[in-house]
Amino acid sequence: MSDIESVVIRTRRLEKLLRQQYRADGKGLHQLVTSCEERLPHDVVSKLRYIATIRNKIVHEDDFELDDKSGFLRACDECEQELTPRSSRFIWRTAMWLMALITLIAMGFYYVHWEKVLHILAK
Repeated sequence: MSDIESVVIRTRRLEKLLRQQYRADGKGLHQLVTSCEERLPHDVVSKLRYIATIRNKIVHEDDFELDDKSGFLRACDECEQELTPRSSRFIWRTAMWLMALITLIAMGFYYVHWEKVLHILAK
């Protein structure tokens, strides 16, 4: 995936989160951040401004190269995590832990009763 493609995909995700979770208005990421700036954590605002600046430069400047792609992607990950509602993350974590627990219980049951299961299947 090219730098331009990865930058645009990540910024579009952030724009979607700002529109859905914070009711932001505007065309670009800078406008979206400005429209809901008072409802965002201060450290996220500065990271979003950095991301928006990189996005604008990579899309509009011919000779711009993304030197620190890992730093950019890290900033995107941190912002995405902060902007995602916590209840949603809690629900997904709980669901994953429950599925793992149910799987372990099922494996234990089959381990203990495997001979009986084979006997039933052989009939």
